[in-house]
Amino acid sequence: MARISVTVDGTRYVDDVEPRTLLVHYLRDHLGKVGTVVGCDTSNCGACTVLMTTPGGGGTAVSVKSCAVLAVQGDESEVQTIEGLAGPGGELHPVQRAFHEQHALQCGFCTPGMIMSAVDLLRENPDPSEDEVREGLSGNLCRCTGYQNIVRAVLAAGAAMRGTPGHNGAASVSADEPVTAEVAR
Repeated sequence: MARISVTVDGTRYVDDVEPRTLLVHYLRDHLGKVGTVVGCDTSNCGACTVLMTTPGGGGTAVSVKSCAVLAVQGDESEVQTIEGLAGPGGELHPVQRAFHEQHALQCGFCTPGMIMSAVDLLRENPDPSEDEVREGLSGNLCRCTGYQNIVRAVLAAGAAMRGTPGHNGAASVSADEPVTAEVAR
């Protein structure tokens, strides 16, 4: 067994894990973070995507496929799952809100990984083109939607996060912050 210390969704955990335990299984089976989906277990589909800092915390969290990372590699890292994305009052993150408003899901299986990848994409490029969104999400598979509404949702979320008029008038926030202001329609 190996002892790890990892912060997940703002809570620090210290656990003993088998060295071969994948991060996705640690998150789901040890911490109950079942929003992180086990899709292919081969890092091909992106359903298990989470945001993770390098060991030692600090730095910017980037999207990783948690089925391709050992839990021991997450030692001294910070991980954000889909469950930790919403604000403290349960208000949706702008990307979550846009996925809902743009009907960017059908069965929902790929949605957590798509959303986490989109958050990272918008952190890196707050104003992507449609082609850049498609390229940025190319590591995430969806078998239901045909991607049109997913791309539309990412573009809408980017606009909302930049505070672009015509997109719910949301205040400008970073990709890591939920929108907390109520918007009159």
